[in-house]
Amino acid sequence: MLNKFRLLTPGPTPLPERVRLALARDMIHHRKKEFKAVMGRVQERLRLLFGTAGPVLPLSCSGTGAMTAAVYSLFQPGEKVLVVDAGKFGQRWAQIAAARGLEVTTLPVPWGRAVRPEAVEEALTADPGITGVLIQLSETSTGVLHPVREVARITRQRNTLLLVDGISGVGLSPCPLDAWGLDCLLTGSQKGLMLPPGLALLALSERAWKKAERVTPGCFYFNLPQERAKLEKGQTLFTSPVGLILGLDASLDMLLENGLEPIYARQWALTMLTRAGAHALGLELFAPEHFAWGITSVLLPQGVDGVEVLRLAAEKYGVCMAGGQDQLKGRIVRIGHMGWVDWADVAAALYALERSITEAGGFSGARDYLEQALAAYRSALAGKPGEPLPLIHS
Repeated sequence: MLNKFRLLTPGPTPLPERVRLALARDMIHHRKKEFKAVMGRVQERLRLLFGTAGPVLPLSCSGTGAMTAAVYSLFQPGEKVLVVDAGKFGQRWAQIAAARGLEVTTLPVPWGRAVRPEAVEEALTADPGITGVLIQLSETSTGVLHPVREVARITRQRNTLLLVDGISGVGLSPCPLDAWGLDCLLTGSQKGLMLPPGLALLALSERAWKKAERVTPGCFYFNLPQERAKLEKGQTLFTSPVGLILGLDASLDMLLENGLEPIYARQWALTMLTRAGAHALGLELFAPEHFAWGITSVLLPQGVDGVEVLRLAAEKYGVCMAGGQDQLKGRIVRIGHMGWVDWADVAAALYALERSITEAGGFSGARDYLEQALAAYRSALAGKPGEPLPLIHS
């Protein structure tokens, strides 16, 4: 019998006990003094997490809802936007923009690769009428980390807003809105924030707020200027997800008790552990260069059924991982190592992956793959976050 079931998907992620206890608190009213006090505490720490002096809006929806709120609040129908299409969620930006009635230009990037900032600049130069660039920080479907900081250096010199989907990036790798010059940064509760799904968070730059005040909102529910006005009173525009806000209060306590740097150092080390272990197993890393800090995607050996690998890993070894989407279904495994996950969980995932691939008719990996993975973990903790190890690129 399995003693522990490990959830290592790119969302939802495991819940710490402190968060579970906060979620189990007695209900409080979302228009009363006690809730307003919680919102005040939460807001102060969300600004630190997002790297902004402005408000961070809590929205009762999934991350896709926050993407929709951003598009419908910052652009009028007929405006032109550029969408970086490098995976399933880049495509989602395009779908939301089209539903808003925007004129969408896509910048296609091979799945598993990051966009080149020069390509964004060329597209904006070719069409000066583009008023927005929509991109992922971390493309969850592939495990790629886009160079949004470099893209922001281009957009902030133009009359072009940069909207960043940080759903699988915020709280996992650096992305300060103000310092990097982003115009919109959003995330969801079920990834690095260690909460159940159902809560989204969104922050805008000053110039984005000025644009939002001029745009007629595209729907009744998502009205960002009105949400901001309510937040100034410690409330949300409509009924608040009270339990999730209470859980967020607890998770932010855990995340920020020692500042942001330890979070990023830990996430970087877990990423190095995962990638080094997969490399030692002889598996090809799907995002070989620009890779996310909370998810690692690996290509499976030819002829190995990814669906069967995931089934074996979950049923025999107690580790739940994710597969590929669309054309990657059955071809890759996505290992989530974000939020309430530690080195032992990742080591278990690597073991489950090796055994499941072998039992599904693949190869037997290097015998010392766990030793190599843990050595990379220790080296990463001793180094500087973001500094690649030679092993990963050899």
